[in-house]
Amino acid sequence: MDIPRILEQTLDKQLGKQKVIMLYGTRRVGKTTLIQNIAERHKDNVLLLQGEDMQVAAILQQRTIANYQRLTRNKKIIIIDEAQAVPAIGQVLKLMIDNIKGITIIVTGSSSFDLVTAAGEPLVGRQLVYQLYPIAQVELTEIEDLLTTTSNLEQRLIYGSYPELWHLPTIEEKETYLKSLVSSYLLKDILMYENVKGADILYRLLQLLAFQIGSEVSTIELGNTLQLSKNTVDRYLDLLAKVFIIYPLPGYSNNLRKEVSKSKKWFFYDNGIRNALINNFSPLQTRNDVGQLWEQYFLSERMKFNSYRGYHPQYYFWRTYDQQELDLIEVNNRQELTAFECKWKAGKIRIPTAFGKAYPHAIFNGITQLNYLDFITFT
Repeated sequence: MDIPRILEQTLDKQLGKQKVIMLYGTRRVGKTTLIQNIAERHKDNVLLLQGEDMQVAAILQQRTIANYQRLTRNKKIIIIDEAQAVPAIGQVLKLMIDNIKGITIIVTGSSSFDLVTAAGEPLVGRQLVYQLYPIAQVELTEIEDLLTTTSNLEQRLIYGSYPELWHLPTIEEKETYLKSLVSSYLLKDILMYENVKGADILYRLLQLLAFQIGSEVSTIELGNTLQLSKNTVDRYLDLLAKVFIIYPLPGYSNNLRKEVSKSKKWFFYDNGIRNALINNFSPLQTRNDVGQLWEQYFLSERMKFNSYRGYHPQYYFWRTYDQQELDLIEVNNRQELTAFECKWKAGKIRIPTAFGKAYPHAIFNGITQLNYLDFITFT
């Protein structure tokens, strides 16, 4: 099944600009398919390079304007897939975009280690940055009616939204694919990074996080369990975030002394990855973590929806020391607050008293199965 990707349309509109377009996302999330579709539409104007090809990387390492002019001759769109595999890729991109007129460069990366941070000079003013996520519900609205979406919700809470799942007909194949994805692909970029002790430690760290979604995480406790220092745990969490497997949600505090502000929660971008880590693909009616799955699903879908419509607020959770809490706080660039509380079972959801008093102008939304689509799809 072909699922139209919103970012494909977005990137098409940026072609013709003298810019480097950076497309991030985990491995197997659909970046290669997206750029292949762009290349197919623009055919003779496109030079498509594979960054993990050693010959391509060697050619790009010859950092002279003359070399890049010969390489890109008569091409207006230069695409480098998995560009993080090319050493000093930031310097390569800067030299190309500054000296070859009339080109647009698209680079994809499954990590953010090198595309900007490792450049000799950052690509400030020269780049447009986008993130491609697993399939978003907002991308399915063109091919699903409401009844189909409703009937598929449980599958998405359990198996997630990686594109390949749409091509796998059986539950057994979906489970095998997700386990393989976790063991073979997602940690690949980190394991090439120096000073990482091995896949087993990263896997165990991810498992511990998978059991704690929706809860505040102590890096000291994680370190004690894994026999790692707190600093090492912090570094590994940062690396796992840079390959887009997990993301942190810090505590929000502005007014109240009793607000928790130093803790973080960690969530997975995809429910299927989380469930593969704990080897639990059981139906919802037999699980005791449905509330956690629902919270994580809504947070991820909300972030996808916001990102694809060009809205990039800051994200937080909110809690007081006397256990009043909210699952998600969005803060826009005018410091306006929108709050969300997720409940799997329908019922009236009330705004916490302390939050209502401290932030009387904040918008509050209770999220259930009855209204969640209003906040993650276009109306």
